[in-house]
Amino acid sequence: MGAIGTANRVKLFCGIISADEEITKQALEKLEEKFGKADIKSEIIPFDFTSYYNLEMGENLKRFWVSFGALIFADELAGIKVFTNSVEDSFAVNNKRRVNIDPGYMNPANVILASTKDFSHRIYLSKGIYGEITLIYKKEDFTKLPWSYPDYTSQAAKKFLLEARAKLMEQLKTAEKR
Repeated sequence: MGAIGTANRVKLFCGIISADEEITKQALEKLEEKFGKADIKSEIIPFDFTSYYNLEMGENLKRFWVSFGALIFADELAGIKVFTNSVEDSFAVNNKRRVNIDPGYMNPANVILASTKDFSHRIYLSKGIYGEITLIYKKEDFTKLPWSYPDYTSQAAKKFLLEARAKLMEQLKTAEKR
């Protein structure tokens, strides 16, 4: 029988979608107040992978990802999703979001996203939040799964995720030496 341990340290990141640069800036400030300074930010790309958010958030949406310098424990993800939902709500107008913030984390083997929606490939975490393995790391690259979101397989996402994973590996090695 294996011994029960604590949750692993992982790299927190958020995917952010909005059409409003000022709201995006303010939302990122709230995230940094809570999680510490961002250490990696992807390029900003058009969010034209789906029209899912257009009715609620408008046209000309932009997408980017940001990771944070301090590692978290994997079991913090549900509470983080509750917090990011409250940040989204703080910018909402007439119950319509103006920014979408999707938190997730990366460990050496995969990328996990938090969701409020249950589905066949998600597991319940806590606080009404589910977790989804969105990508797996294999042969020096991220491999998509049947349910992976198209934006997570874009070149901008892959570049960000590979850079964030390299930083995570460096951080884990430094932590081991202590």
